[in-house]
Amino acid sequence: MKKKNLTKVLALSLSMAAALSLAACGSTPASNNDTKKEETETTQENSGEETKKDSSGKTEISVIAAQYGQNTADWWKTFESDFEKDNEGIDLNVEVISWNDISTTVNTRVANNQAPDILNIDVFADYQADDLLLPAKDYVSEETYNKMYEAFLEQSNVDGTIWAIPDLASARAMYYNKDILEGAGVEAPPATWDELTEACKKIKEKYPDVYPWGIDMTTDEGQAAFAYYIWNNGGDFTDADGNWTLNSAENVEAIEYAVGLINDGYTNTDPANETRYDLQDMFGTGKVAMMIAPNSLPTYVKDGGNEVNYGMAPIPNNNGTSVSAGVMDRFMCFDNEYSDEEMEAIKTFFDYFFEDERYSAWVEMEGFLPATKTGGEALAAKDESMAQWIEIVGSCKFYPTAKTEWADVKQGVISAEQNALLGGNVQELLDSLQAEIAP
Repeated sequence: MKKKNLTKVLALSLSMAAALSLAACGSTPASNNDTKKEETETTQENSGEETKKDSSGKTEISVIAAQYGQNTADWWKTFESDFEKDNEGIDLNVEVISWNDISTTVNTRVANNQAPDILNIDVFADYQADDLLLPAKDYVSEETYNKMYEAFLEQSNVDGTIWAIPDLASARAMYYNKDILEGAGVEAPPATWDELTEACKKIKEKYPDVYPWGIDMTTDEGQAAFAYYIWNNGGDFTDADGNWTLNSAENVEAIEYAVGLINDGYTNTDPANETRYDLQDMFGTGKVAMMIAPNSLPTYVKDGGNEVNYGMAPIPNNNGTSVSAGVMDRFMCFDNEYSDEEMEAIKTFFDYFFEDERYSAWVEMEGFLPATKTGGEALAAKDESMAQWIEIVGSCKFYPTAKTEWADVKQGVISAEQNALLGGNVQELLDSLQAEIAP
């Protein structure tokens, strides 16, 4: 499709990292697309046509997609073939690129006035800030847009406009060792903080060498621990207007509770240095009885050569509502000055991709979670074990990563937690952080 004049965005950093993505583990390099893609770009540059067509007169769509694992490239190859078979007037070109290379590749092409039509990646804010993207409602049909979890859409909200849509998701829940809980006389997985404290007490009495509860307050995921506790006590990083509320009464109470579990000997002994992966290793060997982890934990434990009789439940809460932490990747559409025909072709692409059965297969292929309500229902109907996760993913909250202060807040809450472990006063520590972030 005809490319927009992008001279104003040449300042985009070519070194922007695809950090914190869902699929950092998907590092297998993908081959470049075939010469058909190169010929398309050459034709596009030389033709000057308002509507880009290939030699057969078809409307062309270019897509750059992130590689999530070994199966991604083959899945997209099949998708491309099926899509073109069912939509004979559209020529779809999908290029799959590894997470190691995708940011640099896309930024280079943007700087060279060769932005793709559709991009699948984790970040969107820099592209939106440089006026490169179309609002989501311009390129997604109303039916498909309404399938998305609202909480996921809100993660791409800038000034009241949604600029990207969720691709797939990951979420967190509580995992527990069924044998340990049963042996300690814990009849059901704890749902409240009071029940969690009581369960920890029983486990410690019955199994003194087992850590009842796992906590990661390291620089790796200390911000996640902060989120788990404040969100499940009615607190948050910000208020409804986006103002920072780091030292709210709910937040202070939440971190005091978490530190109290540590001080009472109910957790791993070194939360400032033992990461989630250390805890997962301990869970796999029966050293940790309960912990919060992503939906990939069973695979991680199995790959480590361990077998655990585990169960899964919502994260315990102190205010009647369990909240999970979510992570998502996105689709976005570059503003390449499309004709009406081209815009309809792009909408057709998203309608086809998010068709419930097809989308469920995409999510299931790499072991992620759906970002659409209907996709979740379809996946739960196929796999009963996914039903709990579908319920959890709908309750997800997210870090306020669109706010410019987030990097400082992330480090600040970790520092506050770690200083609290050393005996610091939680209220004073969060007061200080609040004053620093929102003077």
